[in-house]
Amino acid sequence: MRPNFDPAVNIAVKAARRAASIINQAANQLELLNIETKAPNDFVTEVDRAAEAVIVDILREAFPEHGILAEESGRSGAGDACEAEYVWMIDPLDGTTNFIHGFPQYAVSIALTRKGVPEHAVIFDPVSNELFTASRGRGAYMNDRRIRVSRRLRLADALLGTGFPFRQFAHIDVYLSMFRELAQKSAGLRRAGAAALDLAYVACGRLDGFWEIGLSPWDMAAGALLIQEAGGFVADFNGEGEFLKSGNIVAGTPKVFTELLLTVQSRWNARI
Repeated sequence: MRPNFDPAVNIAVKAARRAASIINQAANQLELLNIETKAPNDFVTEVDRAAEAVIVDILREAFPEHGILAEESGRSGAGDACEAEYVWMIDPLDGTTNFIHGFPQYAVSIALTRKGVPEHAVIFDPVSNELFTASRGRGAYMNDRRIRVSRRLRLADALLGTGFPFRQFAHIDVYLSMFRELAQKSAGLRRAGAAALDLAYVACGRLDGFWEIGLSPWDMAAGALLIQEAGGFVADFNGEGEFLKSGNIVAGTPKVFTELLLTVQSRWNARI
């Protein structure tokens, strides 16, 4: 049965698909891209900006009173976007480095937050044409099919996703200590390079857990809600719900999450 999505989700899906059409067209002409470096290992292209612009235009037309927090253009919206009750968090092309290398792992991520809490989520993979959606209290879906986190019960059996702290390397040593220990404690680690998709994969059971250091809110907001609505847990490294503020996230099935969090916590606290 096709789910009855909230109007906000329908608008976000429209925006994500419009952005994806820009991304797909550019994917066939990668050699023509103008690539800029925002920071070491952090890139932006005219595709990111064009995709973000079309998303923002569609959301502003439908919800002019909402604030916007977007990766490339920052905060904007009616009044003070920092204080708006509803704020859209947008990553128009999560996995830009993958995209510019033709590595087919990237996505459009859009979330609507209310008072800092994700309420609606859309992640669209333009390569596989997979659409992930969720609304608080209404479940999570992939291409209109209800999804759940996996039934994996032990970290030892779990396939984990992660991402290196690529924007700055202040925490590289503690991250590598986490990686080393979890490589030995789990069934395997995957670093695909697009956090939004990694989180969506936890929600639909392809991964059993995920952790990363130093993400931005637009990297996590949509994926976190997907996981929660699919029956999983999400937290910061303190086991609290402040991951959008701290940038540090742990997620997984209920059982795997607990073991994963304890391992990450022990290494994180030992850094001091």
